[in-house]
Amino acid sequence: MTRAFKDLTWPASTLVIQPPDGLTLVNFDTNFYTTSTSPITQTVTLVKQQVTIEATPSQYHWTFGDGETLTTTKPGAPYPKLTNTHDYLRIGTYAVSLATTYTGRYRVGDGGWQSIAETVTVEGTPQQLRVIEAQPKLVGY
Repeated sequence: MTRAFKDLTWPASTLVIQPPDGLTLVNFDTNFYTTSTSPITQTVTLVKQQVTIEATPSQYHWTFGDGETLTTTKPGAPYPKLTNTHDYLRIGTYAVSLATTYTGRYRVGDGGWQSIAETVTVEGTPQQLRVIEAQPKLVGY
């Protein structure tokens, strides 16, 4: 069953970056999370038997593009929770990505669920994040 689990195509998780629009500041808590947290099932036929295979996100591997990474079992959360943040120390453009490791289980027909011993990791498409420095402006008293 491990081979079937690994041969199927599982989706990459959605990477959300806050602040939005691909722009953040130096020395600022940039927030990262995903909304892809639910188990996903696919049904295949193996040896004339209907088999349901389920993949559940179990680890998230955050790559921040500046040499720093973070691995978590939690998907992070939107502002104001700030559970997965990263501070960029230099201005520049960084390729940020999220890879998700899925654990699997299967069942034949309406039988009981069985665990799959191995995991599958799906790499997400990198997103460009521009890091700038804020410029103070006096606008009045």
